[in-house]
Amino acid sequence: MTRPPASRPAAARRDLRHARRRDRRVYLGSHPVLFALLAATRRWPALRLGGTVLAHSAQAFRDGLVGVPLDRAAARTTGGAASDLAGGDLLFNQDGAGHRGTRRTAAMALNAEGVDRLRPVWTAVLDHRLAPLAAGGRIDLVAVAAELAGATAAALLGADADARALAAAARAAAAAAAREHLPGPPRPGARRAARAATDRLIALLGPSHPDDGPARPDPGLAAMLAVAAINTTVAALPRAAAWCADAGLWSFAETDPEALTSELLRVTAPTPLLPRVAAAPGTVGGCPVHAGDRLILVARHAVDAHRTDPDPADPAPPQVAQLVFGTGPHACPGARLARLQLADALRALAVHRPRVVTARVDRRSALPGWARLVLAPTR
Repeated sequence: MTRPPASRPAAARRDLRHARRRDRRVYLGSHPVLFALLAATRRWPALRLGGTVLAHSAQAFRDGLVGVPLDRAAARTTGGAASDLAGGDLLFNQDGAGHRGTRRTAAMALNAEGVDRLRPVWTAVLDHRLAPLAAGGRIDLVAVAAELAGATAAALLGADADARALAAAARAAAAAAAREHLPGPPRPGARRAARAATDRLIALLGPSHPDDGPARPDPGLAAMLAVAAINTTVAALPRAAAWCADAGLWSFAETDPEALTSELLRVTAPTPLLPRVAAAPGTVGGCPVHAGDRLILVARHAVDAHRTDPDPADPAPPQVAQLVFGTGPHACPGARLARLQLADALRALAVHRPRVVTARVDRRSALPGWARLVLAPTR
């Protein structure tokens, strides 16, 4: 595998520092107080602050997902938000047989055959939306990622919805829900705003069309799957491209896209933390946990994203990199889709070796990311 030229180690290090400084802005701009607290406490594998346990290390993160019974419908958790907003039993708030059954349904839609069926959808968007780069023009990669994610989610769910409208609705629903369930003081009107945003998303998804593919799940679950798929893509793709542009990683998109994608997903950690609630006593990273304790599982720290730069020539072990998608029965069924989609997008961009012209942080999004990332070709 290709490494940065040995004659330019200082330049390579400078580029990596620049890339990391830019990427840190998405955390400082979106949730500055929360991420400052997490940064201040990350030296401990796990740490109790009142009724909250912060899990930073890889082992603590695994313990929090599979070693401690979780109250998956608790208020101000991902599952609780899903239950409150969409109603009923969803993948995010289920336990036992119900959780396993819903996961099987999602996994079947996102297996190798399902992903291959969806691939022409996002490659068509890339072909069309990246064309200005070939003519020396500029693109806003956030807008491209949103259309790509919306088109893919619509095809996955059998929905006859405009890709850009669907992406906008899913991003609005996620932002409203995040204000409701992320740590911090309650926000007046947040529950009402989140409910209204989710209702708009469900209405936009509309009835499924069996002739277009597998029948879509019930409206609530379909909305939550759209929220998850669209928001992680819109957060991850522009951040990954910015890393490639700033740190000179474009060549890996052509020579070793699998390693590049794995490292960029590890370092960007699109869902950087998971809020959970313990249903019974246990231990997380050596820290005792009591029933009812709030757990903040910090994926970004578990995969060492805060400390090690992406290195496709010497990638992190798979068991570490995989943690950004969870682990065990709580692993994300969309990991295959996310990896292939990102690899295709970076490979298509690499032809033009684009540079970052404008980068503006999204201060309202559910996940740390860019509101606008303008790229221009260098050749």
